[in-house]
Amino acid sequence: MQTGLIQNAHNDLVTDAAYDFYGLRLATCSLDQRIKVWQLDESDGNWTAVAEWKAHDAAVTKLSWAHPEFGSVLASASFDRTVKVWEETPLDAADQPQPNGTPAAANGPGTRWVERATIADAKGSVRAVEFVPHQFGLKLAAIASDNHLRVYECLEAPALTNWTLVEEADVLALPSSSASHPHTHAAPTPTQTASALAADASLVANALQQQQPLPPAQRGAGSREADGGWCVSWCKDRYWGEVLAAGCGVSGVVKIIQLSPSRRPITLLSLDPSPPADPTSAPEDATAPYAITSVAWAPSCGRSYHLVATGGRDGHVRIWKLGPSSLDEERVEGSDEAKWTGSVVADFDHHKSAVGRVEWNITGTVLSSAGNDGRVRLWKATSGSIWRPAGHITVEQAEEQQKEGDVEMDDGNPAE
Repeated sequence: MQTGLIQNAHNDLVTDAAYDFYGLRLATCSLDQRIKVWQLDESDGNWTAVAEWKAHDAAVTKLSWAHPEFGSVLASASFDRTVKVWEETPLDAADQPQPNGTPAAANGPGTRWVERATIADAKGSVRAVEFVPHQFGLKLAAIASDNHLRVYECLEAPALTNWTLVEEADVLALPSSSASHPHTHAAPTPTQTASALAADASLVANALQQQQPLPPAQRGAGSREADGGWCVSWCKDRYWGEVLAAGCGVSGVVKIIQLSPSRRPITLLSLDPSPPADPTSAPEDATAPYAITSVAWAPSCGRSYHLVATGGRDGHVRIWKLGPSSLDEERVEGSDEAKWTGSVVADFDHHKSAVGRVEWNITGTVLSSAGNDGRVRLWKATSGSIWRPAGHITVEQAEEQQKEGDVEMDDGNPAE
């Protein structure tokens, strides 16, 4: 497998990396409050920094590229409680005075990155931002540590300066469309294992390094900013409308949320990996939930169901299979809509430490995950739709490849 390595990308911990639509440019952000844009040289596989600028007044947490039909546009989220929208423009346009007085960032030949808008509605640090699939217009969703999901729309796309708040909802308080069984629990799978992990946590650095939370007995002794997880990912399939997966806080639950112009957002399904409560067990025996730090909705590519991957502070990577029920009796009361159901089809704890990121390939057939063990791991379904490890790579292997050529992936031995 061919890999690339960017040495000393930032002066501090890198908190996010996002490819553009074509996979030829990479945007990175860091605790150093800066954003960098890198260009791939396809001839030798090397990445070159073509733009760099101070983007926020605190650590930058997340980046998202807009679809190229809207131009070269980036959104960034930060601990300074803002979301900012950036546009790459020709130098002559970037030289014009900006509404907020922010200087344009130097870029490659003939272009600069310019701040077009600052959105400051959040009452906590903004931990995730993602543009809506382009078929629904120029919109973005952001989720903050105040547990509120906010969706903004730019009605004047060429200008990019005016963003209207079209939806706002407290994720934990959202009503469910399913009256009988709103929560879906994980079923045992051939890959399922168990682990109990604990570590200290500090506020910003550990929150972004995705450290494990305090042990259950010490829950509440730490900072919610450091213990929690906030993440969002949109359904890529136009047929189902504006549907997204969102997680917040320390509940360990990811909610599948449907947005509609004719009603308030509702929860179609809650993905809860914890086993059903046992009324005969003592309260102290209950397993404390771990925050979900990353969620990724797979491209459907013709499947009749959806795949959603999650990564958490408990070190688990889980793959959920979900979708509307095909049974006629499984209907939402008072409507013709089918209730959504879901189950875990894979559960891995190979990282043995908190998982910071999960991401699908373009066809939704291979999942990658990054954890505090310093490894990027790959997961792929075999015959019979059984998900198995497909290998892993470390920074040391990437460095070796730079010297010797293509690197062989490790076999994903769970003992490693």
